[in-house]
Amino acid sequence: MTTATRMVYVPFNAAGVPSGVAGMPAALQDAGVESRLPGPVASIWVATDMMQPARGPSGLLAEDALVSMVADTAAVLDDAWSSGEVPVVIAGDCPALLAPLIAAESRGGAGLVFIDGHEDAWDPRIGPTGEASDSEIGLALGLFPGPAGLAGLPCLRPEHLVVLGPRDQGEIADAHQPSIRDEVTRYLGGAQLAGKSNSHNYTELVTTGAATAPAGWWCHIDLDVLATSALAAVDYPQPGGLSWDELELITAACLRVPGCLGASVVIYNPELDGGRAAARIADYVAFIRAHLDIRES
Repeated sequence: MTTATRMVYVPFNAAGVPSGVAGMPAALQDAGVESRLPGPVASIWVATDMMQPARGPSGLLAEDALVSMVADTAAVLDDAWSSGEVPVVIAGDCPALLAPLIAAESRGGAGLVFIDGHEDAWDPRIGPTGEASDSEIGLALGLFPGPAGLAGLPCLRPEHLVVLGPRDQGEIADAHQPSIRDEVTRYLGGAQLAGKSNSHNYTELVTTGAATAPAGWWCHIDLDVLATSALAAVDYPQPGGLSWDELELITAACLRVPGCLGASVVIYNPELDGGRAAARIADYVAFIRAHLDIRES
């Protein structure tokens, strides 16, 4: 029997506006993502109605909305785990990954497989945008302080983090920002992924890194890890990136490792393509959920 899925929709945009990537959850639900999933599906929407495009004391935009979103999403995930459901988070933006990490702290702490085209560890006090989507890994690791109201930070240990796919190292170096390459040992940049076609390499990284955390591990995928030719409707495109086939190979290899607590998929702006890519992304979410079942069986 397939375990029930808890679909968690989080229409959050770290720019502090209710548009752009905040439309991703609705676009995927409209594209029929739930009908693609096996077994029973329960869905819940996390309210994100306090977004304001102004920086707070931490340097981050929309601090109140960020704090509320993370706390509310963490509570939903804790309830899903307690109910024996598999949570899948569809969120507009990357800071949603803080929720499972914070929620898992009461269970001993979780690891993270972070599949992303960016490192997302900018110090928001000097970063160019103030968006928490540039900074959530730095917040999780405790590299700089977050909003005063955001309880539970830091929520990730470097040895429990696996980073796959960043290709913004040049931008980071030009801005004289430190790279998390110096903080974690399980790190493969975007250019390195091409040389790691053997799926067992990814499995080993997860087994020896994220999966060693006491509570298990979370899988987070930012779709800007894809090449523009695969998905153009992202706010910060870069040269290079993966094909859909490559992303699915990496995802499947990671999800072979026991202990996955669930997954989050973020960063698709349906305003940029009229929602045309939503069905393909919904297929990918179903692919993830099917491999979570393989992990459970």
